[in-house]
Amino acid sequence: MPFYESSQRRSAPDHVTDLVDSVKQYAKQETLDPIRGAARWVAVGTLASLSLGLALVFFALAILRLSQYLGGDTLSASWSFVHYFITFIVVSALVALSLSRIQQRSLTKES
Repeated sequence: MPFYESSQRRSAPDHVTDLVDSVKQYAKQETLDPIRGAARWVAVGTLASLSLGLALVFFALAILRLSQYLGGDTLSASWSFVHYFITFIVVSALVALSLSRIQQRSLTKES
């Protein structure tokens, strides 16, 4: 049976129902699915940034303590700021390296 015959037999409410169903599917495809994908993207990014931040704090403390241990009494009293300066330089280099490695800057998929 050809398509035009079956479509002629359908009533107007059937066409309206099909149209409403098509609009619902399109709206779901174009709004809900991208929102779910964005929520996952934000959740993973938040967890990763918190983990990286905590690791960076512990690493900074380790660098500071190592600098203080290796510096000993040589860098004490008025030169004690050098330990913090060394820590700042190392952490700044790590932050710069981390920022340079970030690849995806938006939610859109770019080729």
